[in-house]
Amino acid sequence: MTSLAVGLASGWLAYMVGMPLPWMLGAMLGNTVAALAGAPVRASMPLRNIFVPIIGVMLGSGVSAETFEALGDWSISFLVLAPFLMTAAGGSYLIYRHLGRFDPVTAYFSAMPGGLNEMLLLGGEAGGEERRIALAHASRVLLTVTFVGLFFGLVLGVQSGRSGGIWTPIGAPGVLDYLILIGCAALGVPFGRLLRLPAQRLLGPMILSAAAHVVQLVDLPPPTVFVIAAQVVMGSLIGTRFLGARLREVGRDLFLSVFSTTIMLITGVGFAWVVASLTATDLAQAFLAYSPGGLTEMSLLAFALGGDIAYVSVTHIVRIAIVVFSAPLFFRWINRR
Repeated sequence: MTSLAVGLASGWLAYMVGMPLPWMLGAMLGNTVAALAGAPVRASMPLRNIFVPIIGVMLGSGVSAETFEALGDWSISFLVLAPFLMTAAGGSYLIYRHLGRFDPVTAYFSAMPGGLNEMLLLGGEAGGEERRIALAHASRVLLTVTFVGLFFGLVLGVQSGRSGGIWTPIGAPGVLDYLILIGCAALGVPFGRLLRLPAQRLLGPMILSAAAHVVQLVDLPPPTVFVIAAQVVMGSLIGTRFLGARLREVGRDLFLSVFSTTIMLITGVGFAWVVASLTATDLAQAFLAYSPGGLTEMSLLAFALGGDIAYVSVTHIVRIAIVVFSAPLFFRWINRR
């Protein structure tokens, strides 16, 4: 519970000083500093397992019938994903391989924006250094979430909160609304397993919640206190990933990650501009979809910033699928050579 206490205090401090996306960025940065200082800010996996379905239900509330009108534009975004990944991940690989002196396997899985858990599992099986892969992805998520939150808040002037700062009280949804949403969270996890979805604890509840909101079984936004709690929990979890790492080790990996993440973000902006030029997709939404953060983190950012949650989430799912399925093919080709 120490990580939550640090996250809540850091989030409140960030809110008081006017930081963009304060509850998530504050909790994340506070726990990162605490973890590097050696404080016992361990991630609570039971709490994570409880909150991820809740976040999925919240994300589903941002889906509406109008979302499906843009499906044609989505296909163009998906087609552009492959060249984006080749460019962004290729540049990142060169950073880790030649500047960081990583072995080829570790450099490859450190550079691929395919999700920490997936890349850690595949990279370990392929003989990579799991700790370096984990730190590379944790560093990239930290830098990406920080940059995107500050950029949207300070440069674009986007307020945190889908309702533009309007507080939704906890008593706004009725008893039936709560029962439906709790049912989406409880049934969504086995539903995700049944469909063998990636990130089952997130996507299963999100799909059921989206269906409930599209057919207007529920038509209210989630209470603001739940939105804040989700941001504090997720920000705290990101920060605690650095627990146990030596400061010199993290400093080196952060140094490499700054270059790697910068390449990915610049490439993401370029390809987002291409998508926005070819479709009716807003440039800011395309940038969120092409940002090299994790699925849960970027989806929650899209929710908090009032973005198109379905588009951002689905694009990240397709990106993860491309990376995961291409990894064995890539190494098979390398071995033949």
